[in-house]
Amino acid sequence: MAAIVLKSTEGLSEAEWIAYRNLGIGGSDASVVCGINKYKSPIELWMEKTGQAPPQEAGEAAYWGTRMESLIREEFILRSGIKVVPVKQILQSKEYPFMLANLDGACRCPIHGKCVFEAKTANAFKASEWEGNAVPPEYLLQLQHYLCVTGFNGAYIAVLVGGNSFQWKYVARDEEVISMLIKRERDFWMHVTDDVPPPVDGSDACVDFLNRQYPKCASRSKIKLPESAVGLIRQHNKADEQMKTHKEQKQKAANQLKQMLGEHEYGYIGDGYVKWPTITKKDFNTKQLEIDHPAIHARYIVKSSQRRLTVKEPTISNESNQLHFLAKAG
Repeated sequence: MAAIVLKSTEGLSEAEWIAYRNLGIGGSDASVVCGINKYKSPIELWMEKTGQAPPQEAGEAAYWGTRMESLIREEFILRSGIKVVPVKQILQSKEYPFMLANLDGACRCPIHGKCVFEAKTANAFKASEWEGNAVPPEYLLQLQHYLCVTGFNGAYIAVLVGGNSFQWKYVARDEEVISMLIKRERDFWMHVTDDVPPPVDGSDACVDFLNRQYPKCASRSKIKLPESAVGLIRQHNKADEQMKTHKEQKQKAANQLKQMLGEHEYGYIGDGYVKWPTITKKDFNTKQLEIDHPAIHARYIVKSSQRRLTVKEPTISNESNQLHFLAKAG
C-alpha cells in the first residue's frame, strides 16, 4: 500500500476510533466536504472535527450495515472469485496526510490489479439508485477518496438491497475526481486547522452554530452592511414568500382531502392512500396552574433568551442613489 498505517483498529474503543478519525478526513466525509451529503453539512462536519459537536449517532441502519459487512464480503468472494482481505487499520495518505481511509477490505484483481473493497446495505426504497451500473454519488466519492489514499487502481463495491438483492460493481480510478477531492479536502482541512468555520449554509447545524457563536447582541448597536447584503435580503424575502405560497397550497390540498374523507379515517386510490385518524393527547394546562397555584407555577418558570432576525429590503434614494438599510433585531 502507498498509505501509512496510522493505527490498527483491532481492540480500539469507539472513543479512540473517533479521536483518530478526527485527525483527518475519512472516506464517508468526502461527500460532506463536497456538499452533496443529504444528512450532514460541511459546517456540522467542521464542528465535529474541531470538537465543538459530538459525531452523529450511527443509527440502526449503520449498525446493521456494519453487522452485515462480513457476510457481504463473503458473498462477493463467492460470486466474483476474487479474494478479499479485511483491512483492520486506519490508513493515512503519505502525500496528503489530512486524507484518511478505513477500508472494508482490499483485493487483487487479475485484470485491474490492487483494488479497494467496500460493502454496503440499502433499503428497498433506494433500489433505483443502484440500477444498472449506477452507484450513489456519495459512495463514488468515498471510493475515489480511498483510491487516492491507497494508490490502488480501482474499487469493488458490493451492496445488499432490501435484504434480498445482492449486486457488485467495479469503479475505475478517476484522476480528475481525485484532483477535485484533494483540493476541496485540503481547503476544508485548513478551516479545521485554522479553527475558522467554512462558509455558512442553510443547515440546522449552521443555525445552531450561529446561535451559540452569537447568543446575545449589544443593545441598540448598529453596523453598516456590505452591498452584498442586498441580494441576500431579497433572496431571504423571496424564499419567505414562496414558503408562504407553498404552505397555503399544501393546506388547501389537505383541506380538500379531508372533505373527501369526511367521517372516514382512511381513503385509498391505487396503492396511494390518505389517513386522517383521531389522535387523543394530553396537554398540561400551565395557565390554570398559574391561577390555582401561582407560587408553584413561579418555581418552575425558566427564563430563556434568543435572537430574532427581522429583514427589510432597502430603499434606493433617487437623489443620492445610495442604499439605506435598517436592521431590527428583537
